[in-house]
Amino acid sequence: MSKIRLTAAQAMVRWLTRQMTEDGVPFIAGVWAIFGHGNVAGIGEALHGIRSELPTYRGHNEQGMAHAAIAYAKQLGRRRAMAVTSSIGPGATNMVTAAALAHVNRLPVLFVPGDVFANRGPDPVLQQIEDFGDGTVSANDCFRPVSRYFDRITRPEQLLTALPRAMAVMTDPADCGPVTLAFCQDVQAEAYDWPEEFFAPRIWRQRRIRPDESELVEVIGLICAAKRPVIVAGGGVHYSGATEALAWFAARHRIPVVESQAGKSALPWDHPMNLGPVGVTGAESANTVAAEADLVIGVGTRFQDFTTGSWGLFRNPARKLVSINVAAYDAMKHGAVPLQGDARVCLDELSAGLGQHQGPEVSAGLKQAWFAKVDPLTAAPVGEANGLPTDQQVIGAVQRAAGPDTVVMCAAGTMPGELHKLWKASRPMSYHMEYGFSCMGYEIAGALGIKMAEPDRDVICMVGDGSYMMMNSELASAVMLGQKITVVITDNRGYGCINRLQMGTGGAEFNNLLDHTIHTNPSHIDFVAHAGAMGAKAVKAGSIAELEAALAEAKTAAGPFVVVIDTDPYPSTPHGGHWWDVAVPEVSPRAEVRAARENYERKLQERH
Repeated sequence: MSKIRLTAAQAMVRWLTRQMTEDGVPFIAGVWAIFGHGNVAGIGEALHGIRSELPTYRGHNEQGMAHAAIAYAKQLGRRRAMAVTSSIGPGATNMVTAAALAHVNRLPVLFVPGDVFANRGPDPVLQQIEDFGDGTVSANDCFRPVSRYFDRITRPEQLLTALPRAMAVMTDPADCGPVTLAFCQDVQAEAYDWPEEFFAPRIWRQRRIRPDESELVEVIGLICAAKRPVIVAGGGVHYSGATEALAWFAARHRIPVVESQAGKSALPWDHPMNLGPVGVTGAESANTVAAEADLVIGVGTRFQDFTTGSWGLFRNPARKLVSINVAAYDAMKHGAVPLQGDARVCLDELSAGLGQHQGPEVSAGLKQAWFAKVDPLTAAPVGEANGLPTDQQVIGAVQRAAGPDTVVMCAAGTMPGELHKLWKASRPMSYHMEYGFSCMGYEIAGALGIKMAEPDRDVICMVGDGSYMMMNSELASAVMLGQKITVVITDNRGYGCINRLQMGTGGAEFNNLLDHTIHTNPSHIDFVAHAGAMGAKAVKAGSIAELEAALAEAKTAAGPFVVVIDTDPYPSTPHGGHWWDVAVPEVSPRAEVRAARENYERKLQERH
């Protein structure tokens, strides 16, 4: 048997370049790296040696570069992924938040943090966490609950089993999620005689699980018996490549579709069977149908509380729940009748079993009434506006500037709810929202990852001043890499979304908007100067008209383009939406909180 002598780190990166997709390209498209003492000598040298086959990208923050890797995988529908490596200690723990984000959203990413010495000779090393009762613990154990697969590499030959397991998880539709290989820093540099066949190219195919026959028959019967069925489209529709199948199924069998945050853009906004966003940030058209439905068919959705209105939205007493999901865990939630399998395959086989069956007529008036209410909110102001622009007006300006290849993206704060309600997505994957973890700071790094995944797409990042301040460093990475993204910073001087929630639950405005926080010197952050200092072209828009002019200028910019606009922190779309279960204190000296508690208890009774 032929052998190849390599260090463990060299073997790992060589092996990764041999793991191919069905399209004939490596599944791991590149590695994001910030080097430290725990990975620079071993992994760093290995990456340098293979840089022509496996590019290495330098980030400015470990969490940020991990977000870019995750967004890359999300935008490509999990067909490719990236790896991220850091040193031990804070470099590793900086990535734990990103690992949680990937775990919640079922997205593949390979984390390779450096770890302590396996031989323990120099213990305790710089940045080492010492557990007084367990000598096997390191900082990387933080990754265990937020990884779909975790392994600690304490011997080179352990990679022979750990690496295939890692790839199996990242490419499996049901188990997909983050993988962590905590790589002891001395082991990275150890040599081993590797079997040559270990590096033979392998194709990893997307498994399409067919549904169980008995489950299929049961669901067909439920659909045929339903008088008011509705489909809830989730992110799994995108990951399965089932958008066309969903459009065909909904039209053929006349079953309306409503979209979660992850499922939005599964159908074009103007598709006759698309009744719009559902749930807490949903449209009246979608929520009306959902509330009346006697059969709710989830397709690739986790049934998160924002989608279900904290399970108070589906109010028909006769309502039954069906969950089409590749993961048994999600297919069985809340007593659903499961149809475990690939979304596209399940829809095709359901359609074959349903034959010519159709649901009742769907009123076009619901959508017309919804847009009649909300379109004026996004329209350009007429004449001179006296107040600050609203987020709805900003969305309208961005929508008018968007083209057929635009991807709008966001993650946290005010914009996710407003975009879910108001954005008109014209094609699949044109709406990229990280709302499983709703992680502040994902936005700019995520936009960079999207652009790297699809270089020909126009990527517009919507981010509030709060999220921008949380993490903006990968704007400098976008400049360095020459990646053109457009960033629209809406400056409402604080955390406007949570401020409104605080007020809505009876609380006083406190510690959210900058005006309501303790400060010796009032905050006056010059976002234009800050973005410009990182190398981006940045401008300030004083009105919606100036924002539209800036967005037109952005189209011809060579690199990242940032537009800053001051917005009003208080208005939100008054139409649509649904109650969200946010517990209000039972006891408070404030009358506003006591009133909010009474309303909260009424809502709980209505749900039950």
